[in-house]
Amino acid sequence: MPSHEQYMKLALQEAQKAFQKGEVPVGAIIVMQHQIIGKGYNQMEMLNDVTAHAEMIAITAAFNFLGSKYLTDATLYVTVEPCLMCAGALYWSKISHIYIGTADEKNGYRKHCNHSPFHPKTHIETGLLQIECADLMKDFFKRKRI
Repeated sequence: MPSHEQYMKLALQEAQKAFQKGEVPVGAIIVMQHQIIGKGYNQMEMLNDVTAHAEMIAITAAFNFLGSKYLTDATLYVTVEPCLMCAGALYWSKISHIYIGTADEKNGYRKHCNHSPFHPKTHIETGLLQIECADLMKDFFKRKRI
């Protein structure tokens, strides 16, 4: 049975795909009963779509996999703190657990919301593989400035 760290490493692999395509490197994996039911990486530039965030793509994939609009027994692993839009989608999905790699002080939900925007039954944990997740973001923006 994979550990939380192993699932976050898979989310980091998704983020690396975004990095390689010039997208902000965020990756997301949704797991239910030790099976990946959704995954995604940022594709905003590629799709010309401001809603094409890693979390949104992973959520849609999970809904399609399950044939359901709720993720009450699922866990999200996301490399960077979700924005308010993604937090809202996660609220409505009623996802059970969210593991966040690193904070997003500029665009994360905590900058715009004084309370948890997630469903009251959703359990949140932050800082899973925080250094690896933060380093990927730093490397991306460092390359953009060169």
